[in-house]
Amino acid sequence: MIENAFKCSFLSKKYVETGDSVLVLNRINFEVAEGQSIALTGSSGSGKSTLLNILAGIDQPTEGTVELNGRMLNQLDDVELARLRNEELGFVYQFHHLLPEFTVLENIAMPLIIGGMGIRQALQAAAPLLERVDLKHRNKHLPKELSGGERQRAALARALVNKPSCVLADEPTGNLDSKNALLVVDLLVELCVENRSAIVVATHDMNVAKRMGRCLVLRDGALHPS
Repeated sequence: MIENAFKCSFLSKKYVETGDSVLVLNRINFEVAEGQSIALTGSSGSGKSTLLNILAGIDQPTEGTVELNGRMLNQLDDVELARLRNEELGFVYQFHHLLPEFTVLENIAMPLIIGGMGIRQALQAAAPLLERVDLKHRNKHLPKELSGGERQRAALARALVNKPSCVLADEPTGNLDSKNALLVVDLLVELCVENRSAIVVATHDMNVAKRMGRCLVLRDGALHPS
């Protein structure tokens, strides 16, 4: 039985700036099932990042609800939300956000350590992913010693180390050349297929969008088929 990872019901987000109200998301109904991959496209400022942040529980909708694996995010306190994000969600952003003082392997293992796993065990658990993203030879290097593509592959491995039910990616290839961009997105799809993880990717790159199973355009606060 295929289950929904995410389900949004009548989701709206409104910002008030200098007395004016700006409706970014307008009563969106949106579902992502396990194993599905979806690209969110749209112009800058259309609300793609806002939608991803709401899906992650980082931002709150003005109206509507978000369910992750059947749990209503608005019913969880901060501690429960943090635990859910650590265990059920993976994040990949345009900027890698690797911790500069830790090695590549330590960065990949960090979600496991934060989740309570012992350091030695976490490093052992993270090692196979290091090899999958072709960074085994870089395991003791610091982020500053890596190329841009290597840093983003490390960030991808970190996002997937907990085998999350859903991966959220916000312009994950925005700082990469075309060759590294396709390498990263192909790795993302390959690893998520193995884990049956859902993928939601916000991107301007149509080459990235084409590698997802479905493409939606966010326009005027609503999602439209591509």
